Amino acid sequence: MAVNRLACFSDPVDHCSHRVRLVLAEKNVAAHIIDVPAGEPSAELLEANPYGEVPTLVDRDLALFEPTVVLEYLEERYPHPPLLPSYPLARANVRLLMHRIQRDWCAKVDLINDPRQDKGARDAARRALAESLTTSAPLFAATPFFLNETLTLADCCLLPVLWRLPALGIELPREAKPLLDYMERSFARPAFQASLSSQERIMR
Repeated sequence: MAVNRLACFSDPVDHCSHRVRLVLAEKNVAAHIIDVPAGEPSAELLEANPYGEVPTLVDRDLALFEPTVVLEYLEERYPHPPLLPSYPLARANVRLLMHRIQRDWCAKVDLINDPRQDKGARDAARRALAESLTTSAPLFAATPFFLNETLTLADCCLLPVLWRLPALGIELPREAKPLLDYMERSFARPAFQASLSSQERIMR
Protein backbone atom coordinates (compact mmCIF):
# COMPACT_ATOMS: atom_id res chain seq x y z
CA MET A 1 0.00 0.00 0.00
CA ALA A 2 1.54 3.30 -1.08
CA VAL A 3 1.02 6.39 1.08
CA ASN A 4 2.41 9.90 0.83
CA ARG A 5 3.31 10.17 4.50
CA LEU A 6 4.00 8.06 7.54
CA ALA A 7 0.85 6.41 8.86
CA CYS A 8 0.19 4.37 11.96
CA PHE A 9 -2.85 2.15 12.37
CA SER A 10 -3.46 2.24 16.11
CA ASP A 11 -5.98 0.94 18.63
CA PRO A 12 -6.66 4.00 20.82
CA VAL A 13 -6.80 1.90 24.02
CA ASP A 14 -4.10 -0.71 23.32
CA HIS A 15 -0.80 -0.45 25.20
CA CYS A 16 1.25 -1.77 22.25
CA SER A 17 -0.22 0.88 19.96
CA HIS A 18 0.43 3.48 22.65
CA ARG A 19 4.14 2.62 22.80
CA VAL A 20 4.48 3.32 19.07
CA ARG A 21 2.64 6.64 19.42
CA LEU A 22 4.94 7.49 22.33
CA VAL A 23 8.09 6.85 20.29
CA LEU A 24 6.70 8.98 17.46
CA ALA A 25 6.00 11.78 19.93
CA GLU A 26 9.39 11.54 21.64
CA LYS A 27 11.08 11.80 18.24
CA ASN A 28 8.73 14.58 17.15
CA VAL A 29 7.82 12.62 14.03
CA ALA A 30 4.60 13.65 12.33
CA ALA A 31 2.47 10.63 11.47
CA HIS A 32 -1.12 10.14 10.42
CA ILE A 33 -2.70 8.16 13.28
CA ILE A 34 -5.56 5.99 12.05
CA ASP A 35 -7.73 4.70 14.88
CA VAL A 36 -8.71 1.04 14.56
CA PRO A 37 -11.02 -0.33 17.28
CA ALA A 38 -10.08 -3.79 18.53
CA GLY A 39 -11.30 -6.56 16.25
CA GLU A 40 -12.47 -4.16 13.54
CA PRO A 41 -9.70 -4.07 10.91
CA SER A 42 -10.51 -1.85 7.96
CA ALA A 43 -9.91 -2.81 4.34
CA GLU A 44 -7.06 -0.30 4.31
CA LEU A 45 -5.40 -1.99 7.28
CA LEU A 46 -5.85 -5.47 5.80
CA GLU A 47 -4.22 -4.26 2.60
CA ALA A 48 -1.15 -3.20 4.60
CA ASN A 49 -1.17 -6.08 7.07
CA PRO A 50 -2.82 -9.41 6.17
CA TYR A 51 -3.20 -10.21 9.88
CA GLY A 52 -5.24 -7.07 10.49
CA GLU A 53 -3.24 -6.35 13.65
CA VAL A 54 -2.31 -3.09 15.28
CA PRO A 55 -0.03 -1.31 15.61
CA THR A 56 0.85 -1.29 11.93
CA LEU A 57 3.21 1.34 10.57
CA VAL A 58 3.17 2.29 6.89
CA ASP A 59 6.04 4.30 5.41
CA ARG A 60 5.45 4.69 1.68
CA ASP A 61 5.55 1.13 0.30
CA LEU A 62 6.81 -0.40 3.56
CA ALA A 63 4.39 -1.90 6.09
CA LEU A 64 5.59 -3.10 9.51
CA PHE A 65 3.34 -4.83 11.99
CA GLU A 66 5.16 -6.29 14.97
CA PRO A 67 5.53 -3.79 17.84
CA THR A 68 9.24 -4.35 18.55
CA VAL A 69 10.08 -4.30 14.84
CA VAL A 70 8.17 -1.03 14.49
CA LEU A 71 10.03 0.56 17.42
CA GLU A 72 13.43 -0.55 16.12
CA TYR A 73 12.59 0.78 12.66
CA LEU A 74 11.60 4.17 14.05
CA GLU A 75 14.81 4.28 16.09
CA GLU A 76 16.91 3.65 12.96
CA ARG A 77 14.80 5.78 10.60
CA TYR A 78 14.68 8.75 12.99
CA PRO A 79 17.84 8.49 15.13
CA HIS A 80 17.40 11.77 17.05
CA PRO A 81 16.83 11.88 19.89
CA PRO A 82 18.24 8.39 20.39
CA LEU A 83 16.14 5.94 22.40
CA LEU A 84 18.81 3.25 22.45
CA PRO A 85 22.28 3.73 23.98
CA SER A 86 25.37 4.07 21.80
CA TYR A 87 27.26 1.02 23.02
CA PRO A 88 26.31 -2.56 22.06
CA LEU A 89 26.21 -3.89 25.62
CA ALA A 90 23.97 -1.06 26.80
CA ARG A 91 21.71 -1.48 23.77
CA ALA A 92 21.44 -5.20 24.48
CA ASN A 93 20.48 -4.47 28.09
CA VAL A 94 17.67 -2.15 26.96
CA ARG A 95 16.41 -4.80 24.53
CA LEU A 96 16.45 -7.35 27.34
CA LEU A 97 14.45 -4.94 29.52
CA MET A 98 11.91 -4.62 26.69
CA HIS A 99 11.62 -8.40 26.52
CA ARG A 100 11.12 -8.69 30.28
CA ILE A 101 8.53 -5.90 30.33
CA GLN A 102 6.61 -7.73 27.63
CA ARG A 103 6.89 -11.13 29.28
CA ASP A 104 6.48 -10.19 32.94
CA TRP A 105 4.13 -7.21 32.87
CA CYS A 106 2.46 -6.73 29.47
CA ALA A 107 1.39 -10.36 29.39
CA LYS A 108 -0.46 -9.85 32.68
CA VAL A 109 -2.16 -6.72 31.32
CA ASP A 110 -3.33 -8.69 28.31
CA LEU A 111 -4.69 -11.44 30.58
CA ILE A 112 -6.55 -8.92 32.77
CA ASN A 113 -8.11 -7.38 29.66
CA ASP A 114 -9.01 -10.70 28.05
CA PRO A 115 -12.79 -11.24 28.37
CA ARG A 116 -12.33 -14.94 27.60
CA GLN A 117 -10.55 -15.42 30.95
CA ASP A 118 -12.60 -16.17 34.04
CA LYS A 119 -12.70 -13.70 36.92
CA GLY A 120 -10.38 -15.80 39.06
CA ALA A 121 -7.62 -15.80 36.46
CA ARG A 122 -7.97 -12.09 35.83
CA ASP A 123 -7.91 -11.26 39.55
CA ALA A 124 -4.83 -13.44 40.03
CA ALA A 125 -3.06 -11.62 37.18
CA ARG A 126 -4.06 -8.27 38.70
CA ARG A 127 -2.57 -9.23 42.08
CA ALA A 128 0.58 -10.62 40.48
CA LEU A 129 1.13 -7.46 38.41
CA ALA A 130 0.67 -5.19 41.42
CA GLU A 131 3.05 -7.29 43.52
CA SER A 132 5.68 -7.49 40.79
CA LEU A 133 5.65 -3.74 40.17
CA THR A 134 5.83 -2.99 43.89
CA THR A 135 8.75 -5.38 44.35
CA SER A 136 10.54 -3.75 41.41
CA ALA A 137 10.00 -0.19 42.66
CA PRO A 138 13.54 0.21 44.15
CA LEU A 139 14.96 -0.18 40.63
CA PHE A 140 13.55 3.25 39.82
CA ALA A 141 15.33 5.06 42.66
CA ALA A 142 18.83 5.36 41.23
CA THR A 143 18.24 6.87 37.77
CA PRO A 144 15.68 9.26 36.26
CA PHE A 145 14.40 6.59 33.87
CA PHE A 146 14.15 2.80 33.95
CA LEU A 147 17.71 1.74 34.79
CA ASN A 148 19.03 4.53 32.55
CA GLU A 149 19.94 8.18 32.76
CA THR A 150 17.93 8.97 29.63
CA LEU A 151 14.61 7.77 28.29
CA THR A 152 14.88 4.61 26.18
CA LEU A 153 12.63 2.25 24.25
CA ALA A 154 12.21 0.30 27.49
CA ASP A 155 10.46 3.30 29.05
CA CYS A 156 8.29 3.61 25.95
CA CYS A 157 7.14 0.01 26.49
CA LEU A 158 6.61 0.38 30.23
CA LEU A 159 4.90 3.76 30.56
CA PRO A 160 1.76 2.79 28.60
CA VAL A 161 1.29 -0.10 31.05
CA LEU A 162 1.74 2.12 34.09
CA TRP A 163 -0.69 4.72 32.71
CA ARG A 164 -3.36 2.01 32.57
CA LEU A 165 -3.05 0.84 36.19
CA PRO A 166 -6.19 2.64 37.47
CA ALA A 167 -8.22 1.27 34.56
CA LEU A 168 -6.88 -2.20 35.43
CA GLY A 169 -8.03 -1.83 39.03
CA ILE A 170 -4.50 -1.54 40.43
CA GLU A 171 -3.38 1.02 43.01
CA LEU A 172 0.27 0.86 44.00
CA PRO A 173 1.08 1.15 47.73
CA ARG A 174 3.21 3.88 49.33
CA GLU A 175 6.23 1.58 49.46
CA ALA A 176 6.35 1.80 45.67
CA LYS A 177 7.28 5.50 45.94
CA PRO A 178 10.30 5.39 43.59
CA LEU A 179 8.09 3.92 40.89
CA LEU A 180 5.28 6.38 41.63
CA ASP A 181 7.76 9.28 41.37
CA TYR A 182 9.02 7.93 38.05
CA MET A 183 5.45 7.75 36.79
CA GLU A 184 4.70 11.32 37.84
CA ARG A 185 7.83 12.67 36.12
CA SER A 186 7.32 10.66 32.97
CA PHE A 187 3.60 11.30 32.57
CA ALA A 188 4.28 15.06 32.76
CA ARG A 189 6.58 14.95 29.73
CA PRO A 190 5.05 16.85 26.78
CA ALA A 191 5.74 13.93 24.46
CA PHE A 192 3.89 11.52 26.72
CA GLN A 193 0.90 13.83 26.89
CA ALA A 194 0.98 14.20 23.11
CA SER A 195 0.99 10.42 22.69
CA LEU A 196 -2.35 9.91 24.48
CA SER A 197 -5.54 9.17 22.60
CA SER A 198 -8.75 10.75 23.85
CA GLN A 199 -9.78 7.36 25.27
CA GLU A 200 -6.48 7.01 27.12
CA ARG A 201 -6.77 10.45 28.68
CA ILE A 202 -9.76 9.34 30.74
CA MET A 203 -8.07 6.18 32.05
CA ARG A 204 -6.75 8.06 35.09
